[in-house]
Amino acid sequence: VQLQACGGGLVQAGGSLRLSCAASGRTFSVGVGGWFRQAPGKEREFVAAISWSGGSTYYEDSVKGRFTISRDNAKNTVYLQMNSLEPEDTAVYYCAADNKFTIFANEYAYWGQGTLVTVSS
Repeated sequence: VQLQACGGGLVQAGGSLRLSCAASGRTFSVGVGGWFRQAPGKEREFVAAISWSGGSTYYEDSVKGRFTISRDNAKNTVYLQMNSLEPEDTAVYYCAADNKFTIFANEYAYWGQGTLVTVSS
């Protein structure tokens, strides 16, 4: 499974961005999509996860109510809509995939290359 993330960029505080993560290859072998982020000098942290059906989602507390994870299985793509962005959201965002619904990075087998999100104050 190969994951390609895109959609990052520079945005002012309060703005919005939508990240996309397109999967290719043996996509039928993975069901859960996740987003993580890593800010400079910090460890990678969980942001959001979504089940295969989209019926189950989970968010890190600081993004609840601002970020929405969704998916389009016909396009093998998972999205992260980010609204009301804050400077603290500045990080490289990574998408991940596996069969287990989990918030732990070491339990995801497949990773995208990362896309940089910079939020200016």
